[in-house]
Amino acid sequence: MAGGQSFWGRWRVRVGYPVAAACLWLAAPTPRSIALGAVVAAAGLVVRGAAAGRLRKHEALATSGPYARTRNPLYFGTVFLGVGFAVASWSPWAAALLVGYFLLFYPAVMKREEGELREHYGAAFEEYAARVPLFWPRLRRAGSAGEGFSWAIYGRNREYQALLGFLAGLVLLWLRMKMGR
Repeated sequence: MAGGQSFWGRWRVRVGYPVAAACLWLAAPTPRSIALGAVVAAAGLVVRGAAAGRLRKHEALATSGPYARTRNPLYFGTVFLGVGFAVASWSPWAAALLVGYFLLFYPAVMKREEGELREHYGAAFEEYAARVPLFWPRLRRAGSAGEGFSWAIYGRNREYQALLGFLAGLVLLWLRMKMGR
């Protein structure tokens, strides 16, 4: 991993917390925006969960489930979470901040991870990458049947943290709405 590329992975999470705090501060949520945003964000959680339950990091190349439609279903689901929270916040400034954050970090992180997968899995990854899009999913499954979803793998990947973050975000937006400006 090159030094410049690892920067993006290290700082993605570190910068995410102040971005989330700024979005909360900028938020002007309504009951309707929170409800609509929660539905959009929940779709992202479903995509992330389905992917995390199949991802056996450093053991096997994930090509089934959501990985049969996009090579980055965790990040695709994360974008839905971000859009959901942008809608829930009911703030164009928070939405712009989230878009900027995603555009700054995620393309670089995906590029770095692609290099790692290419190095680790070689021709198997090249064949997979040739038939499955990087980010925007195909409607038709392009991967193998592969192994199914596993709650144990979901837990090992600590995907429950995304669910807890989602719930905490909704509570904070609700409190922000109740407290007003």
